[in-house]
Amino acid sequence: MQINETHIILKEFKMIGFQIPQPLKNTLFAIFLVTYIFTVSGNFLIIILSSICEQLNRPMYFFLSNLSVCEIILTTNIVPNMLNLLTVDQGIITVTECFLQFYMFGTSATTECFLLAVMSYDRYLAICCPLHYTSIMNERLCTILAVIVWATGFMATIGTIILMSRLQFCKTSSIDHFFCDREPILGLSCSDTSEVRVVALVFSFCITLWPFIIIVCSYIFILRTILNMITSKERYKTFSTCSSHLIVVSMYYVSLIIMYVVPSNNQSFNANKLLSLLYIVVTPLLNPIIYSFKNRELRNELQKCIHNMLLYGKW
Repeated sequence: MQINETHIILKEFKMIGFQIPQPLKNTLFAIFLVTYIFTVSGNFLIIILSSICEQLNRPMYFFLSNLSVCEIILTTNIVPNMLNLLTVDQGIITVTECFLQFYMFGTSATTECFLLAVMSYDRYLAICCPLHYTSIMNERLCTILAVIVWATGFMATIGTIILMSRLQFCKTSSIDHFFCDREPILGLSCSDTSEVRVVALVFSFCITLWPFIIIVCSYIFILRTILNMITSKERYKTFSTCSSHLIVVSMYYVSLIIMYVVPSNNQSFNANKLLSLLYIVVTPLLNPIIYSFKNRELRNELQKCIHNMLLYGKW
C-alpha cells in the first residue's frame, strides 16, 4: 500500500469468500470442484464434436460451440480462485488482478447474453421460417453475428474499467465476495463512485434487458408456431426442448438483472453470493446438458466417436 497526505492507498485486496464453518467449506469445495470438472469437460466435448462431425456443421452447433467457449472462460476466470478461498481464511489479490478478473467476467457474461439472444433467433428461424432458414442463416451471417457478439463482449466493460481505475481505494481492504464484482469493489473506494455506477447501470441495462427481450419475443413466436403444429407428438417434442432452454435462460438473465440492474441498497452480500452462484456455477453446468446432450443428433455423434475410438483408435 501507499500513503498520501490524507489516505492509505490500497494496492491489494483481501478476498473473504464464504464465511461459514470449515466442514461446510470442505463440502462446498468438493461440490464446486466436481461441478467445475463436469462443466469444462462437457463444454470442451461440445467444441470438439462441433468441429470434427460433419453432421453438426450447422448454425445451431456453431453458436453452441461459441457458447461453450464463453462458459469455459467464465468459469475458469472465477471458480479456481473460489476453490482456493474455500481452503484458506482469506485470499490476497492485487488491484490489477482484481480489475482483470472483473473485466474477464464482464466480457464473458456480456458475450453469453448476446449469444443466447442470437441462439433464440436461430431457433425462431428454424421453427417458424423453416423454408427460408438455410438462405437466411448462412455461413456468412453466422460468422458476422459471432464476430459482433464477441467484439461487443470485449468492449462492453472497458468504460467501467477505465472509470474504476481512476478511483482511490483507502477503506477496508476486505472484499466480501468470492470474486471481484463491481459493487464489492466500489464499496472499498474513498472516491466519488456515482459516475461509475451510472455508466455501469446503463451498460448493464443494455446488456441484459435488450437480449432478454429478443429471447422472450422469439419464444413467443415459437410457442405460437408450436400450438399450430398438427400432431401432439410434434408439439410435445418441440415444446419440451424449448421450455428447457427458456428455463435455463430465464434463470441466467433474472439473476443478472437482479444483481446489476435492479437497485440493491437493501440486498445483502450473502444474497449476492447465492445469486452469483447461479450464473457462475449452475447455468454453465446446465447449458451443455439442456442445449446439447438432450439433443439426439449430438448424442448420436458422440456415440459414433466413442465407437470409432474403441474400435479404430481414432475419432
